[in-house]
Amino acid sequence: QVQLVESGGGLVQPGGSLRLSCAASGSFFNIAIMGWYRQAPGKQRELVARIFSGGGTNYAGSVKGRFTISRDNAKNTVYLQMNSLKPEDTAVYYCNQDQRWWGPGTQVTVSS
Repeated sequence: QVQLVESGGGLVQPGGSLRLSCAASGSFFNIAIMGWYRQAPGKQRELVARIFSGGGTNYAGSVKGRFTISRDNAKNTVYLQMNSLKPEDTAVYYCNQDQRWWGPGTQVTVSS
């Protein structure tokens, strides 16, 4: 059983930054594929970024160059550093492990 808990969401002005964290319980975090997804109102959930056990990363084209995913295996935690935020980044952000386990999500709102 895996439990994921996101934190760090909130309200930020356009151009601002936020750092999301996802703490994972359970085993095998260090070999898991960890991902961040987001879902905006009326839209499907989409992959934002993911990080593999070896440190390799993938990003959605819309966030490449602005967002950075990282992981700390000693803390069983994955991060999403979000810079140069835009109103279209507004969504609920979800942490995912191995495309199987999901966190409850954290709201990110980008608005002036």
